[in-house]
Amino acid sequence: MQQPQPDIREILTTDTVALTTEPTDKHDCIETLLDLVVETGRVDDRDAALDALLAREEETTTGVGKGIGIPHAKTDAVSEPTLAFLRSEAGIDFDAMDGEPAHLIFMILVPESGSQDHLSILSSLSRALMHDDVREALYDAESPDKVVDVVVEAVE
Repeated sequence: MQQPQPDIREILTTDTVALTTEPTDKHDCIETLLDLVVETGRVDDRDAALDALLAREEETTTGVGKGIGIPHAKTDAVSEPTLAFLRSEAGIDFDAMDGEPAHLIFMILVPESGSQDHLSILSSLSRALMHDDVREALYDAESPDKVVDVVVEAVE
């Protein structure tokens, strides 16, 4: 029996959206996104979560092209599936195949036991972000509320 997909409004909240922060590189970007999640109380062990994210980055790039980066990890350092978002005006090198910097960066963290959640969130988000209108709406979003609305509409 297939588990239901997590409710996107529960995993991406206005508290996990950053529109004004400008990290300088991939590592700084991942730490910035992680800190947003830490502040929500969903991370039990920041260092372990960071290690899991950085280990995943070592395996293969999470820069998917079209200006998108999706660092992600499964780790028991988080208590529930979580999604964070950061928009970078300057762009951050996520080693994307197309060589373009990432401007729209989503971080996915799920508990180790949440393989199905992890795949479900990653595939839904990746599919949605391939649409020009979704990316454009994220570039134009003027508030964290609008970002959440755009993502919810795109993946549901």
